[in-house]
Amino acid sequence: MSWERFKKRHYHDPASGLSLDLSRMNTPDDYLERMAGPIANAYAAMEELEKGAIANPDENRMVGHYWLRTPELAPEPEIRSAIQRTLDEIETFADEVHSGALKGEGGRFRNLLIIGIGGSALGPQFVEQALGQPKKDKLRLHFFDNTDPDGIDRTLETLDGELGRTLAVVISKSGGTAETRNGMLEARRAYKDAGLAFNRYAVAVTGEDSRLDRIARDEGWLRRFPMWDWVGGRTSELGPVGLLPAALQAIDFRGLLNGAAHMDELTRNRETRQNPAALLALMWYHATGGKGEKDMILLPYKDRLQLFSRYLQQLVMESLGKELDLDGNVVNQGISVYGNKGSTDQHAYIQQLREGPINFFVTFIEVLRDRETDSMEVEPGITSGDYLHGFFLGTRKALYEKDRESMTITVPEVSPETVGMLIALYERAVGFYASLVNINAYHQPGVEAGKKAASSVLGLKKELLEKLRSSSAPRTAEELARELGEEKDCETVYKLLEHLAANADRKVSKKSGPDAFSAVYSIRN
Repeated sequence: MSWERFKKRHYHDPASGLSLDLSRMNTPDDYLERMAGPIANAYAAMEELEKGAIANPDENRMVGHYWLRTPELAPEPEIRSAIQRTLDEIETFADEVHSGALKGEGGRFRNLLIIGIGGSALGPQFVEQALGQPKKDKLRLHFFDNTDPDGIDRTLETLDGELGRTLAVVISKSGGTAETRNGMLEARRAYKDAGLAFNRYAVAVTGEDSRLDRIARDEGWLRRFPMWDWVGGRTSELGPVGLLPAALQAIDFRGLLNGAAHMDELTRNRETRQNPAALLALMWYHATGGKGEKDMILLPYKDRLQLFSRYLQQLVMESLGKELDLDGNVVNQGISVYGNKGSTDQHAYIQQLREGPINFFVTFIEVLRDRETDSMEVEPGITSGDYLHGFFLGTRKALYEKDRESMTITVPEVSPETVGMLIALYERAVGFYASLVNINAYHQPGVEAGKKAASSVLGLKKELLEKLRSSSAPRTAEELARELGEEKDCETVYKLLEHLAANADRKVSKKSGPDAFSAVYSIRN
């Protein structure tokens, strides 16, 4: 790696200290010039989106998550005032909780139970780990982020005896997301069992007049905060979905917004060499052949950023993983994302990255500041942080020696501003890349298909239970499938029966046969 190449392929923003090093991406010297036309189209599409164009034709809605941090850019005065009013209401509500003006029967709130899934949980989880300070946080965060009963029980165990001091925030745009609804019902039951009225502890973040909004209004919950239809779940962290938990935790949520707004300003620059999000998107296009041919591995050398890869899995993969392009052609686009943290991953999969198939590219994240206090020396002149930094530089070099491509994002520290910048950087890069490959980054038909399939399976389970109750005669999965007219889906009937029999409260008995498929099932009296 020559010093001249490093300098030519290095972006730096002096105002924030963020840098982007592209010297280890093997693009031709004239690559940016070759891509000038496609990236210019991406700039134009992004400008139209920010002006309020219908960017998601499937749902006939605008896409306005960029307005959340710069409300004055919103195309309608009602949207601008709604954003500003909501930010003030979040701040006021957090002050009431922190001061004890709002409290539970057990005293001041000191726990926050967040009930949501996908973007309604991943963003708050990432920001909580990145910016939380156990000695300073006003509330400790806990999550129901799935419909796994055992996971719910484990979370409730950590709150045993503490529900009287636990605020519950239920997050769902439609109010009909099954996992979130189930979590809300489980929480309500837990509060009731503890002798507490759930409505005195509950807050809703949801769409206006959604099912959840109506429940919260009719039951007299503490507060209701909006989820606007022009903000998608995976880009909702810098709206009430993420800012309310951050404010309650006592994180500087306006710092998050300021960092994102600064990055938005940087990434509106039509001079590509001065636009970090455009540079990222173009490197993705180069690395994947514009067809998702390689995986994106994220390696932050900072424990606080460990969950960033999980957060980006949804942002990138839900946005870019599409069967059809905007012209209706089958393209099966997408970029797979995975990662954990350095130097932990050096003891896991770096061996394969250096010597196995070249089916990936790496993004390193370097954080210059080690800790808030001085560090001890673990050997003369060397600290633990020096070792971490050395491992980062060494791993990057070792990969490049084997012609493995990588980029490096450098930030001075992990702060509300830099976290806001990183979120906004990837949001904008995803939008640019989607334009380069001609797909809609703002819908998720595959997710909806999965929900419909799950609903069909649950309907079949209800029919199966009714059939078992209608006769006490033990029957095999094949026999029950035939009775239900589901011969073509006998496998699903078998899986449903196995699950029912494994849970005693469903009262389904199983008697094993000579092989797994000869077992018979019946209702236990």
